[in-house]
Amino acid sequence: MRAMRSWLRGWCLALVAGMAACGSGATAAAAEPADAGFTPIFNGTSLEGWEGKDFWTVKDGAIVGTTTPEKPTNGNTFLIWRQGTLDDFELKLKYKIEGGNSGIQYRSHDHGDFVVGGYQADIDSTPTYTGINYEERGRGILAERGQRVSIAADGKKSAEEIGNKDELQKVIKQGDWNDYHIVAKGPKISHFINGKLMSETIDEEQGKRTEKGILALQLHAGPPMVVQFKDIQLKRVKLADGRKKLVLVAGNASHGAGEHEFRAGVKLLEKCLDSSDTSVVTAAYDRGWPTDPTAFDNADGIFFFADGGGGHPVLQSNRLALVDALAKRGVGIACLHYAVEVPKEKGGPEFLNWMGGYFEPHWSVNPHWTLAKTELAKDHPITRGVQPFETNDEWYYHMRFKEPLSMVVPILSAVPPNDTRERPDGPHSNNPTVRAGKGSREVLAWAYERPEGGRGFGCTGAHFHRNWSNDDFRRLMLNALLWTAGLDVPAEGIASSVTADDMAANLDAKGK
Repeated sequence: MRAMRSWLRGWCLALVAGMAACGSGATAAAAEPADAGFTPIFNGTSLEGWEGKDFWTVKDGAIVGTTTPEKPTNGNTFLIWRQGTLDDFELKLKYKIEGGNSGIQYRSHDHGDFVVGGYQADIDSTPTYTGINYEERGRGILAERGQRVSIAADGKKSAEEIGNKDELQKVIKQGDWNDYHIVAKGPKISHFINGKLMSETIDEEQGKRTEKGILALQLHAGPPMVVQFKDIQLKRVKLADGRKKLVLVAGNASHGAGEHEFRAGVKLLEKCLDSSDTSVVTAAYDRGWPTDPTAFDNADGIFFFADGGGGHPVLQSNRLALVDALAKRGVGIACLHYAVEVPKEKGGPEFLNWMGGYFEPHWSVNPHWTLAKTELAKDHPITRGVQPFETNDEWYYHMRFKEPLSMVVPILSAVPPNDTRERPDGPHSNNPTVRAGKGSREVLAWAYERPEGGRGFGCTGAHFHRNWSNDDFRRLMLNALLWTAGLDVPAEGIASSVTADDMAANLDAKGK
């Protein structure tokens, strides 16, 4: 497994350097070679992938944040890494500060206008704060330099000494470059500077601790200052404490308003999963293939909701080989609606191996119709708490499934109206085999467990965004995503509720 991860990392870095089509662009190409297992997320030449106000520039291979008497910042302002979020990880970088205070935000919240709140690895030009864990816009100092602090579920703190704060300060080079290393695994967060453990926090406080959030660099309000960062490298690690990581990939905008709302659908599912009392940690990427070069490094499951066919995200560049290697590592793969379709020659064999079935042109069909007489798989985790439901949608059917068929579990099935089999022949509309099957029950969602390990799931609905308001359809999909990531589904499934505002959020701007 370690060898496979090493191969994948090397493949992705090589692809980043030579093929911008992968979606990672040139983000890592110009940076210093990464430590083993680490990937550069700052290219050393521009702020590509980072966003902040005009206090930030790049000079001599470093990100530079500057305030002056003529140009102060009225409040703390941040440069935010926009390519992804952090869950369990290690981060290494070098910093240098002249005057003022700064810090590295992680698993933090974006409050808008480049204001950030959350865990901070503090950086200070005085001998006071460097190395501590400070919660910006939250609980304040969580652990001083030289402390290991445990925060219980009820917020009670207990501390032990792990070093003398003044002796640890001597390790820090004032006005010069220092190595910062942050390790966050579950509730345990450790700050190292120049190889020395400066502080450690074990945060179990309910409602306050965070498992995921953004990465950002701070420029503090107050006296003029200059802070620099370089050689920024990220390593994602397997989630601790039995949690599983689900990566959700939303495709680019397509179709008309209310149709193929990939971004809105993924964000809605992410919100429901994040609100559930389960052990899943989500990471959502929209607008196509992630630009984050580490996006899949610690994934347990990947969900694609995007345009398919020859334009499927996994078919561009060499991504098919990348996802195939992840599947062989045991990563679950789920696809929804158009994302279940790939060409028979390129993608078809892989989809059969990943999730047991797919939409095969000139075999499968894509009519619009209303479900009736639906059947749900009995005693399968995905159907827990789900009742038969009716939705009008573009329910594809007559999928191509892996042989023997006994390996594929029909999760949702129904009998399509006969008029859906009477359309003219075409790559999606009809064919003699479909026409001969009038009155037959068809599988619309299915589950597959790979003999070598890992799970797969496909579902053909969700052309219309409005159908996410159906509680049973939504529960079916939430259950499926949890199952695909390798987690057990609660006895009654994942309950969720959505409001009109939830349904209207994150919709793409499309022509009427």
